[in-house]
Amino acid sequence: MDLRHIENAMKKDSDSGIVEKKETLNSNINNTDHDNQGIDSGTALQLFLDHIPISSIPGIKNSPVLELRAGDSVSDAIHKLYEKDVFGAPIADIFDPDNTTATRRFLDPYIGFIDFASMVLWCLEELENEERNRKDNGGEEIKKNGIFTMLEQNPHIGQTKVGELAKSFLWDPFFPVHLDETLFHVLLLLSKHRVQVVPVIERSNSNVIGFITQNAVIQFLLQSSGLEWFDSIANKALSEFRFENEQHVVHVYEDQSIAEALHTLQESRIGVIAVINRGTKKLIGSIRSSDIHLIIENDNLLHNRKNLTVEEFIHMEINNKDFDPSIEQDLGALFSSGILCLRNRFLPRMDLPVTNKKTDTLKQVMKNMTETKSCFSFLINDLQQATGVLTLRDIIIQFAPPCIDSSIHGGGFFESALEQTGCHVEKATLACNH
Repeated sequence: MDLRHIENAMKKDSDSGIVEKKETLNSNINNTDHDNQGIDSGTALQLFLDHIPISSIPGIKNSPVLELRAGDSVSDAIHKLYEKDVFGAPIADIFDPDNTTATRRFLDPYIGFIDFASMVLWCLEELENEERNRKDNGGEEIKKNGIFTMLEQNPHIGQTKVGELAKSFLWDPFFPVHLDETLFHVLLLLSKHRVQVVPVIERSNSNVIGFITQNAVIQFLLQSSGLEWFDSIANKALSEFRFENEQHVVHVYEDQSIAEALHTLQESRIGVIAVINRGTKKLIGSIRSSDIHLIIENDNLLHNRKNLTVEEFIHMEINNKDFDPSIEQDLGALFSSGILCLRNRFLPRMDLPVTNKKTDTLKQVMKNMTETKSCFSFLINDLQQATGVLTLRDIIIQFAPPCIDSSIHGGGFFESALEQTGCHVEKATLACNH
């Protein structure tokens, strides 16, 4: 079957999902005498995914979308996400919280996406800097209170505007899609840009109605299993690919303090660090951005993070008494409300890191990460020592074309980020305002 036949097969029942289209395609392949050998695997798979509408993804509208405003204080933003149990939110281009009808400064209604962990880690770093400054200058120590009280007592930190965090590179770009676009467009966005989620917006008013996560894309790719073009990529061993961090692992040792681990996590920028046994060098755990809410919920951890060890932290018993196991059976909830929750009960324990070996196939890694609801898998050797780390984006990149422009307009995100850093673009060149 040549590409023209694939195109014609995909156009039939255009609103159907990936499973139905795969069955249609397999049926056409079985009923044709054309030679399949001449079809380029990547091109054929991309054509297939370009006929899977985003509207066929279940659960996009499962829960209300929380948004933050550029003029919200960091303290209020953290509190809002914490209370609503949401790990991140789009940033609306509104700098005056008391005037929601104010004229937007940029063309796009949203100028970025920010997550809970990034803001908390930034605040903890700023509080520690403040504590060092006071100690050096003989000032009063910061009182050991809850995180929100400490931010209230240090308004120069807590009252920092969310919009100002752009200059600290804490935002993700805001690259939305519409329901009538395809899974291939989403795959391009996730592979070409370092974004955690792809927002889905209404064409009529540009309001965010949901998100598509990297986990969702991997799950949908796995539903292509059985198609020759997918399997020709996914059945290769990891050793045949090149990944960004396949030979590098950001790590801490089990006897280091939680404070040191949090600093390392913030510096790593990939959302996870390995916990290594200092003596054996074996991988014994991990700390992820998704674990940061535990620091906020436990005042003992917060106040004693410089004294408590990483080993004590990763072996904590997590209380999941409010967890409803029936949600795991709801595929829609997995794609939206389940994955986007701040307190994600799906994730493996910190002392049970997800691992793979280079002899495993790409498909085995994909199944391992989706079954464990993990965003990372550590590459280990026969001695159980971590040699690298794979992310969901590493996997998605393998199915994306290397040189295709994803036709993205950065809009307000880039304009606002440049404004915060005191720069602008002039004749295709970055220029300083001063």
